[in-house]
Amino acid sequence: MSVSSLVTLAILALLVFAVVGAFNQLVTLRNRYQNAFAQIEVQLKRRYDLIPNLVETAKAYLQHERETLEAVIAARNAAVAGLKAAAAEPGGAAAMARLAGAEGALGGALGRLNVTLEAYPDLKASQNMQQLTEELSSTENKVAFARQAYNDAVMEYNTYKQSFPAVLLAPSFGHKVNATPLEFADSKLIQDAPKVAF
Repeated sequence: MSVSSLVTLAILALLVFAVVGAFNQLVTLRNRYQNAFAQIEVQLKRRYDLIPNLVETAKAYLQHERETLEAVIAARNAAVAGLKAAAAEPGGAAAMARLAGAEGALGGALGRLNVTLEAYPDLKASQNMQQLTEELSSTENKVAFARQAYNDAVMEYNTYKQSFPAVLLAPSFGHKVNATPLEFADSKLIQDAPKVAF
């Protein structure tokens, strides 16, 4: 073999390794942000499971506040539907927007419930209510951490996908659309866990 043939083979081998490396890195980063979204899903499901218990505990005390309780349950159900849509397409812009909107509505409903609960000192003193609100606050913190990890993974994926040589190869590997971070309408409120005080 001549030197030019060896150089050509070496260049082709390097190109093959670069293409394979770019493909593997794109797959790794996509799987990382999808896994990070799965962590959000786990925490949001836990949150959604706590809300009916909170409402049930409050029902006995809040007999005249049925509309508030029904609004919380309706917002929770909408958030569950938003989470299912987002789980089917983690990173999809429409799915993330729907989930963010549902979470905003749920946060508003829970805020109205908290204001209502302030008028019921017996409920605030209830052991069950205190335990549920503590679990809910803890879950809110976990949601915030999981959301941050997801957004970091999305940023890493999008950055790599937009860098050279991945920007040339990504579309042919099926990585055409950037992943969308999960942003809420009021990021300041979502960064601070809701204050549920009794």
